[in-house]
Amino acid sequence: METKAMVQFVPMAKEHASGVMDVFNHYIQSSFAAYAEQPLPEQFFAAMLERIQGYPAYTILNSTGDLVIGFTNLKPWHSFSTFKGTAEITYFIHPRYVGKGVGSLALNCLLADARAMGIRTILASISSLNEPSLSFHKRNGFAECGRFKGVGVKNGVSFDVVWMQLNLK
Repeated sequence: METKAMVQFVPMAKEHASGVMDVFNHYIQSSFAAYAEQPLPEQFFAAMLERIQGYPAYTILNSTGDLVIGFTNLKPWHSFSTFKGTAEITYFIHPRYVGKGVGSLALNCLLADARAMGIRTILASISSLNEPSLSFHKRNGFAECGRFKGVGVKNGVSFDVVWMQLNLK
């Protein structure tokens, strides 16, 4: 069984497309953690890389570096320069590695990067039906700062979008 010390964070790159999309599509198909209803093609990865350009983004690999077990990134929350001190955070960890500290490592890695970039506020957009993520963020100092009620419908099930915020010091 791998532990949190047995993973690698490497800069996200084109060669990770298949593995990253496999993890992301798992959550699309099995939960409300990802908002899409249907699996996304590998080509979606290029759009993801474009959206996060200039921000820290990592592919999380197993200890031997031959298996993508997740990904994490920051991205601009808004395109106007008045919001350059605010970023949105994303992470998806393969279910086999959830609860082993990998998410905490990803969060801490990105918080360090955010501070180095001068980012003061981290936002997370979370489905109200994703209780594990809501709990994780609360445990790590995030507070709910907004809720859009009933704005999402996935596979016929309505959900809120919860925004959580962490102010960096």
